Amino acid sequence: MIWTRKDLLALSDLSAEEIVFVLDTAAEFKGVGQRRLKKVPSLRGKTLINFFVEASTRTRTSFELAAVRLSADVVNITATSSSLSKGESLKDTAKNLEALAADLIVLRHSASGAPRFIAERLQAGVINAGDGSHEHPTQGLLDVFTMRERLGRIEGLKVGIVGDIRFSRVARSNIWALTKLGAEVILIGPPTLVPREFERTGARISHRLDEVLPELDVVNLLRIQHERQKAGYFPGTGEYASLFGLNAARAARLKPGALVMHPGPIHRGIELDGSVADGPHSVILDQVTNGLAVRMAVLFLCGSVALKEEA
Repeated sequence: MIWTRKDLLALSDLSAEEIVFVLDTAAEFKGVGQRRLKKVPSLRGKTLINFFVEASTRTRTSFELAAVRLSADVVNITATSSSLSKGESLKDTAKNLEALAADLIVLRHSASGAPRFIAERLQAGVINAGDGSHEHPTQGLLDVFTMRERLGRIEGLKVGIVGDIRFSRVARSNIWALTKLGAEVILIGPPTLVPREFERTGARISHRLDEVLPELDVVNLLRIQHERQKAGYFPGTGEYASLFGLNAARAARLKPGALVMHPGPIHRGIELDGSVADGPHSVILDQVTNGLAVRMAVLFLCGSVALKEEA
């Protein structure tokens, strides 16, 4: 197929064919990280701006390294170092960045829809690095990439996503990607954090981790999104850990070869015990490695389209 998008804003926008195309492209780029010289000239002479209005470690660093490996020039901007802190609008800030000849803008923002808002107003390519509780498309892609790499397929897998589904952009991107590729998704957590409205996505809902754990091929654990919650959605972290935390006793009930995943940052002892995070089922560090390959693929594909449109 031919990639035609200058922006990656949401996995809900993509077809199954497009998702597979990104995954296949990422598989090619993963080999770059295993070379002695970890660079290709795909975006040489082009400029990427990492614009992170929300804090990030893995995603921001991963995008920066991905751009460097594609030979692009990279500028990192945070909210406190931008004119947003002086009251400038997001639109004006983005327009000024484009006026400085930015070819690609990677945006993380607390407001759902912010990347789409600026993408509709810019010729530069825009990549969503997480917007509010809406989506985190590259995290969804790297999670699916890791599952496919380790288990050889997505279709037919049973994937449990455990935790704060209500406020999780990671969960939403995973749901879209997995259901489009034929996996069965089971959302697990307390009723306050896993409302029945998610059944409309095609996912199954369970409020009892112990009942579904032995049937899962993948357990993807999410942290509690305290920064997005306006009120308490569960009594306390101790009770949450006792009911939904993946401890050593629960991990012993996993299928042989089942994967344990987490997008980070991990709250050890709450959603995941340290012994499990570092244990044989864990592919958490593989997710980080694969995130670099996926983001190289996304920057390459969207950058190629954006550059053609500019020409």
